[in-house]
Amino acid sequence: MTENPVTQDQVQPRSVVARLPKYAAGKPPASVQGMTAYKLSSNEIPFGPLDAVHQAVVEQNSLNRYPDPLSTKLRDALADYLDVPAQDIVTGAGSLGALVQILNTFAGQNEDGVQDEVIYAWRSFEAYPILVQTAGALPVEIPLLEDGRHDLESMIAAVNENTSVILLCTPNNPTGPVLTQAEVDDFLARVPKNVLVVLDEAYIEFVRDEKSVDGIHTYNENENVVLLRTFSKAHGMANLRVGYSVAHPQITENIRVVATPFAVSSVAEDAAVASLANIDQVLERVEGLVSERERVVAALSEQGWKIPSTQANFVWLPLGANTEQFVERANAVALSVRGFADEGVRVSIGEVEANDRFIELCKESLDLA
Repeated sequence: MTENPVTQDQVQPRSVVARLPKYAAGKPPASVQGMTAYKLSSNEIPFGPLDAVHQAVVEQNSLNRYPDPLSTKLRDALADYLDVPAQDIVTGAGSLGALVQILNTFAGQNEDGVQDEVIYAWRSFEAYPILVQTAGALPVEIPLLEDGRHDLESMIAAVNENTSVILLCTPNNPTGPVLTQAEVDDFLARVPKNVLVVLDEAYIEFVRDEKSVDGIHTYNENENVVLLRTFSKAHGMANLRVGYSVAHPQITENIRVVATPFAVSSVAEDAAVASLANIDQVLERVEGLVSERERVVAALSEQGWKIPSTQANFVWLPLGANTEQFVERANAVALSVRGFADEGVRVSIGEVEANDRFIELCKESLDLA
């Protein structure tokens, strides 16, 4: 039966909705008899929150009350941990929610009808084009360099009088490389001071490159810089949706005007505070994942794979037209991976057995490299 054609007397979405790319969440692994299935498609860590976090969730007894809209306890805890003023922190529903707040504040269509432009590397976090266009701004996508890194020179060249925001993802999702402090310092020296530069550091806890940009230092030195961070990755709290931005007061006071009220629940806030109170345990687990990442990278390199240098909790296989074939092979051995059509595959670092199986899959798939 054919669907009825859309007519003018039906409710219509904004025209931009039809142009938006569809966000594709990582799929669960296929069930294969005799094999334990592993999900390596969503950059989740393979274990849940700390026991102290579970306890904080269990003890929450204010579900009938609205949460503190300012997340005061969490902001105070973060202020101590990061050594920044609490007023410089705005919480959100994950770093994604925090970014929505930033874009809704600083990018969109102006009263004269001219749209702001938001520059970002591509491929990068797949939500960027969705959020930018939903806010009413124009996306300006700058292709990555061949090694999966940001092309900062081309990004600078794209800046014009309509540029309002630049997004820098470090480590870059899905390819993995970081931006160095020297690169970012040089970049910021050439960006107009009325352009907001966002450092998306969702995977900051996994970074071991000593030359990597120091987000806190960079924000301290530049009034047009805002950091994005999250409890979804290293802290193992993806389901609780809690993240935050860090910026100077002239930025945060405006973000708070448009911030989603009660975006971070009391459950999520107490859980995040408990996780910060036990940060040594969090970082100890992260260190284990970093070791696994290095083991996987070394094995793939020994096999002959040419992959970007990753500082995140995932690796990127630039498979191009062979992407879907690799995804199918992974499904056949009960591994779910995140394929980007005709570009490549991102694979999260998971349990040791999952990583071993992925290494073996790569060995058997060198014909696709």
